[in-house]
Amino acid sequence: MSEFYSEKVRDHVRNPRNVGSLDDANVVVQAGDPDCGDAVLFFLKIEGEVIRNVKFLIKGCGAAIATSSVATELVMGKGLDEVLALDDQAIASALDGLPEEKMHCSNMAASALHAAVEQYRSTVAGETSPVE
Repeated sequence: MSEFYSEKVRDHVRNPRNVGSLDDANVVVQAGDPDCGDAVLFFLKIEGEVIRNVKFLIKGCGAAIATSSVATELVMGKGLDEVLALDDQAIASALDGLPEEKMHCSNMAASALHAAVEQYRSTVAGETSPVE
């Protein structure tokens, strides 16, 4: 792995946290970056506006793995408004930074988590009927 990555990035690549799927997830979202081929799938168990559990599956580069991994740590146990406040810069900062050309990875993770909150609030929480 490149010397351009922090030790935290390298650690999350070697030992990603919260990898897998959740059988009891009530929200599943996918995000990707077609330009580089990265794709992530987040599984969330949300109860009472709080993320009780989160897992992810990913196909991507080391930065995509690290940003998805640290993002799960950042949102676990957090309220949904806190998740919406999480942005790509906060994810990159939690990893002690990313090279500029890899910031799209942290944006992918943040965007997917924002979409999960929106999906939960609009369908699971009952504001909108699910697609049949």
